[in-house]
Amino acid sequence: MKHVSVIGLGSMGSALARVLLQNGYQVTVWNRSSMKAEPLVKEGAILAPNAASAITASKVSFICVTDYKASYEILDTEEVKTSLSGHVLVQLTTGSPQQARDNEVWAHEHDAEYLDGAIAASPSQIGNPDATIFTSGSITAFQESESLLTCVAGNVPYLGQQVSAASSTELAFLSYLFGSYLGFFHAARILEADGLRVDAFGSMIAQVSNVVGDVMKYEGEVIQSEKYDNPQSSVNMCMTTVELLMEQAREAGINNEFPLFAQGLFQKAVDAGYGHEELSALIKVMR
Repeated sequence: MKHVSVIGLGSMGSALARVLLQNGYQVTVWNRSSMKAEPLVKEGAILAPNAASAITASKVSFICVTDYKASYEILDTEEVKTSLSGHVLVQLTTGSPQQARDNEVWAHEHDAEYLDGAIAASPSQIGNPDATIFTSGSITAFQESESLLTCVAGNVPYLGQQVSAASSTELAFLSYLFGSYLGFFHAARILEADGLRVDAFGSMIAQVSNVVGDVMKYEGEVIQSEKYDNPQSSVNMCMTTVELLMEQAREAGINNEFPLFAQGLFQKAVDAGYGHEELSALIKVMR
């Protein structure tokens, strides 16, 4: 039976521990409030008396707490630092790219292999084939923990030894997601203003998601190659659409903050002479 330790038993940490237990792993758990461990102990987990004991119990330890400050409060003690030598630490706490770099240095100072992980899933999705955990850092740490990670998430891309890659990729994903949220919420106001159903529109978006994905793939390739001069959709063409969004907001008397923000960026691109280039030339005024 393979051992693993899980430190931090909030909703996500508990979900990780539970799925590992359900898949036959021996799971040692620890949380600052031991009450959160009680349901997992009833399901077969072993409660460690402290964080150092939890790390000692397994070759691989997952830590999943509120933020990096909480992580350091747990890990940066003499007892824990002594126990880290020769072990693998998989950091699943949400943090910034620089925090990942700093945490890797700290782990290496205490002879631990370090893997940074960014969970792109909700607790209820843990264990599902579509759940994603981006990983980066030590290849040794990834190899040691890969079977554990693929147990809790079906998609676990390893992004290389640049430890900040997982965090940067997750933030990039969230930036895309939040931009989509804002666009969708503005779309909902357009529909409401004309007495149309928002849920039907949501279903339509789900149906065309592959098409949207292909568009994003194309724009990513254009940005990477810096070849903007043969546009499928030019900045000028899209500026016309943004202006139409502004006109609709004025006519319907709805909030215009989303198209107003977009209009500002598009106008900068037009003023800079990028109007006849591919839409992704907009990135040049964002650099």
